[in-house]
Amino acid sequence: MSSEERQAWLEVLQHPGAFALRVLRAFRKNQGRLLAGAVAYYALLSIVPLLILIVIGLSHIIDQELLLDTLDRYLGWLVPGQSEPLVTELVSFLEHRDVIGWVLLVTLLFFSSLAFTVLENAMSIIFFHRVAVRRRHFLVSAILPYCYILLLGIGLLVITLVSAALERIGKETGVTLYLLGVAGEIFVLTSIYLVMPVGRLSLRHALIGGVTAALLWELTRHILVWYFATLSQVQVVYGSLTTAIVVLLSLEIGAGLLLLGAQVISEYERLELGGSMTKPPKAMST
Repeated sequence: MSSEERQAWLEVLQHPGAFALRVLRAFRKNQGRLLAGAVAYYALLSIVPLLILIVIGLSHIIDQELLLDTLDRYLGWLVPGQSEPLVTELVSFLEHRDVIGWVLLVTLLFFSSLAFTVLENAMSIIFFHRVAVRRRHFLVSAILPYCYILLLGIGLLVITLVSAALERIGKETGVTLYLLGVAGEIFVLTSIYLVMPVGRLSLRHALIGGVTAALLWELTRHILVWYFATLSQVQVVYGSLTTAIVVLLSLEIGAGLLLLGAQVISEYERLELGGSMTKPPKAMST
């Protein structure tokens, strides 16, 4: 660790409140809530096509029912309380997958990549100090979403196999699955922070953002589960649109925390470059 990195780390430890305020100010100036809304909207369009592609691909390797059980379990981490309707829609589509032609396949590929493209653009605003120095080639940006879809598919395969192995040896407990889910959540978030910003981000910085976003989401997720189970009247208000509204709200909150984790990394980088703790840099004009 260099002297600049040690100094930045000590400054954050000595003034955590000032650093948190700096992050929130920069997030507001970068219109983080607006960016999160855009990411959530395109994620809503992307989630079902993405799941269809992954399950169709992996069903040639592993039992489809086992895959769907794993998805039902871990989709609850992304959209609390709404994993069952999503899996039901997915099963309905898979029952007629024999009619999938090239046009539909290309359509699924296009829609499944939308959220990643918008997320990359949102990251470029948060990490504008990187974009100003170095820009990513457009071919890399075009290929990146599909590479990440492949990695997500591999991750789902690994989690499914691990869960099945734990069940066979009789060690599949609620605590074990929860810890496995948290570890997978941190891994996915860290990988996003490593890949999406322009330039090479250090693993340590990406891990800081991944752990921050994961802990915030875990707290928020449990609050959402409690709220929708006890206080929410969303079903009375929106009726048949309830699932879409709840999924969109969950995705927007999750996207906001994802971008907030990126803002933590960005502000920490600026501290290492000699930035002031009390004055965040100006946001990139849009």
